[in-house]
Amino acid sequence: MISLQFLLTAFVVVLAPGTGVIYTIALGLGQGPRAAIWAAVGCTVGILPHLAAATLGLAAVLHASALLFQTVKVAGVLYLLYLAWQMLKAGGALSVSAVPSSRQSGLRIAQRGALINILNPKLSVFFLALLPPFLSGAASSATEEMIVLGAIFMAMTFAIFALYGLFAAQARNLILGSETVVKWLNRSFAVLFTALATRLAMERA
Repeated sequence: MISLQFLLTAFVVVLAPGTGVIYTIALGLGQGPRAAIWAAVGCTVGILPHLAAATLGLAAVLHASALLFQTVKVAGVLYLLYLAWQMLKAGGALSVSAVPSSRQSGLRIAQRGALINILNPKLSVFFLALLPPFLSGAASSATEEMIVLGAIFMAMTFAIFALYGLFAAQARNLILGSETVVKWLNRSFAVLFTALATRLAMERA
């Protein structure tokens, strides 16, 4: 069940930069290591509903229901566009600056990170496709095996996202000395969130 092939596959999937990674890096750059860790926690927690859906078979329902899929997708697109606006807005919750305008609570940072993943309907279908091939094939233990594989995937997600965020936090003092660099960082992150929103909008059930 827990094979080298699964571990390598999960590692490559988690390592690939996506919305959660971008969010965690933005928080690390903008607010330091504490915020980066909370962002990683939130993004990891946001995986739970999709893993549960894949384990219980609800992902197939989501995939089959065009209306439900579109509803979650639209909410996800709007949320990503909101995050893009927060990057550009002066004093926004996600804007990168040498001196953050206010210290945000860890739970608020985690909540935003969780919503990024919760509002991505493709994740449920993704886990429904990713995990079953690595099961032993015994019907009696399928649920337990899905839970174990999902837990390993979440642990890897948190570890790698935290490393991304902490690396960004370490680079913070090196790159935030220039107002021009800060301005372009915010614009770049905003463009990335907008691009991810556009890609999500084009997804089909």
